[in-house]
Amino acid sequence: MRPLIPFAGIALFVVAWHVVVITTGAPLVPTPGQAALAIGELAQKGLLFKYVVASLFRVTWGYLLALVVAVPMGVMLGMSPLAQSALNPYLQILRPISPLAWIPIAILWFGVGDLSAVFLIFLSSFFPLALAAMQAVQSVEPVHLASGRNFGLSRLQLLRHVVFPAVLPQLIVGMRIALGIAWLVVVAAEMIAVNSGLGFLIVDARNAGNRYDLVVAGMVLIGAIGVVLDLMMRRLERFDFVRWGYAEP
Repeated sequence: MRPLIPFAGIALFVVAWHVVVITTGAPLVPTPGQAALAIGELAQKGLLFKYVVASLFRVTWGYLLALVVAVPMGVMLGMSPLAQSALNPYLQILRPISPLAWIPIAILWFGVGDLSAVFLIFLSSFFPLALAAMQAVQSVEPVHLASGRNFGLSRLQLLRHVVFPAVLPQLIVGMRIALGIAWLVVVAAEMIAVNSGLGFLIVDARNAGNRYDLVVAGMVLIGAIGVVLDLMMRRLERFDFVRWGYAEP
């Protein structure tokens, strides 16, 4: 019965949504059935697959680039107090700036297109990943590092056999958070900087005849894909080399 609880909650939400719309008679808010028909319309026109793939394409590249750059940098900052003293202030200054504030600069540098969106996603993912990696390294027990050095491990071997296994559980949590932020940012970026994707769908549907059924359909798709992405990241926590870092339920 426990696995059915989330589906029961979704069903209750859909019923409540339908009842509220019918009861209030809100002319601009579609019912769940109308939103579902709008999704079917998108699929029939071939736009559903196109827009979903466009959004996932931008998130994938921006997120992976951030992962490749931010994690090694965060590990380096965590391992080297000198590097942390030199670079951490810049991270703390830039981190609070909303990625959306970079939209004018992104358009100026890369124009209106995929590169602008990928750049914004890179920025939105970079800082959470770098800070998560740095904090994870700093939380490694000093005795573990000392033991590795006593066994004659080189710096590279210490990173591979001691630091990386120790930081992986915390790092995966940071990766989940960063991916969620990246998915939020791509939708916002697509409303301004590109002419395809789910964010563009919402703005285009609003501007082209007030198609609020398509607007809500886009919102539903964004939420559903976000849940799937998070579930995929959570599956990483089930691997044996990661599970040790989580408390048993």
